[in-house]
Amino acid sequence: MANVLIIKGHPLTSEESFTLKGLDKFIEVYKAANPSDELTILDVFNDNVPELDADIISGFNAFGQGKEFGDLTPAQQAKIGRFGELTEQFLAADKVVIANPLWNMQIPTRLKAWIDTINVAGKTFKYTAEGPVGLVEGKKALHIQANGGVYGGEEFASQYVEGILAFIGVTDLQSVFIEGHAYAPEKSQEILDAALDTIETVAKAF
Repeated sequence: MANVLIIKGHPLTSEESFTLKGLDKFIEVYKAANPSDELTILDVFNDNVPELDADIISGFNAFGQGKEFGDLTPAQQAKIGRFGELTEQFLAADKVVIANPLWNMQIPTRLKAWIDTINVAGKTFKYTAEGPVGLVEGKKALHIQANGGVYGGEEFASQYVEGILAFIGVTDLQSVFIEGHAYAPEKSQEILDAALDTIETVAKAF
C-alpha cells in the first residue's frame, strides 16, 4: 500500500477550474487502479498551512541560538508545530501530486507557503562542502497545471515546482499541462478532453 499526498492548489470548485477537473480525473482513475492505497488531500486554501512570517522566522532563529521549543511564544509554537507537521506529512508520503493554476506567470501564494514547509535544511536537504544536497529519496511526483496560454513548461510556475523538487531530491517527476483554453476558448473542451486522456494514462501507471 502506498501513501499518496495530494496538494490541492486552487480555491474554486471543479466546475469553475480546469486544474481541479484534471485533479478529479486523476483521483478517480488512480483510486480505481490502486484501491488499497491511501490518499490524503491537503487543500492549501482551506487547511492550515502557515506562511513564513515574523513568528516562524524568529522561532527558527531562536533554535539556532540554543533555545528549545518550550521557550517559544504560544504563537511561535502553534505555527512552527504545524509547519513541522506538514514537513513530516510530505516525508511520509510515497507519492505526491501537486495541482495548481498558472496565475500571473507563477504558482498561487498559498501553494508557495506549502512548498516552504518541504524545503527545510536538515530535513529535506543538507549543506555540504560541495553545496546543498537533497535528502528525499524514492518519492514519485506528479504536477498538474492549468495554463490559459500555451507555454510548454517554459513559464516560471512549473519550472519553480520542478526546481524545488529536484533541489530536495525528487527527480521522478511527471508534468501534465492543461493549456491554451484562454487563448482558444472555442477549443476549450477539446483541450480539456485531451488533457484528461493524458491524466488518465498517467494515473493508471503512477
